[in-house]
Amino acid sequence: MAAIHFFSEETDFVPKQKMAIRAWLRETAQAEGFSIGELNFIFCPDEYLLTINQQYLQHDTFTDIVTFDNSEKDGQIAGDVFISIDRVRENAQKFQVREEDELHRVIIHGLLHLCGYGDKSPAEKKKMTEKEDYFLARWRFSIK
Repeated sequence: MAAIHFFSEETDFVPKQKMAIRAWLRETAQAEGFSIGELNFIFCPDEYLLTINQQYLQHDTFTDIVTFDNSEKDGQIAGDVFISIDRVRENAQKFQVREEDELHRVIIHGLLHLCGYGDKSPAEKKKMTEKEDYFLARWRFSIK
């Protein structure tokens, strides 16, 4: 059975609707042809994620998400997804969307990385954004 965990590091942030998010993530993975092994979503502040970005990826920049793929079985995804709550809040203001909607975008972005989608080239970014938009629309429909 899929194990999807939510943790907070150096922040008191806790996502709302955890059970619904878990179901949405399972449905998304299944739609992409995967099952979920163990997924850990770790919510943290900018500085915490910056340290991870520097230490493991040699990037000296703030980011909203860092995803580590721990998958070991074909067809099953597993990983650790670190999300900066500071970046989510700032991006929500920048893009004039609700913080919760931006959080869901970042969560699904991490899952899509684990499904094999990249975002380095313009073509990859376009495909990633299309997938995010598609699964975000399914999410909104499923909670009404």
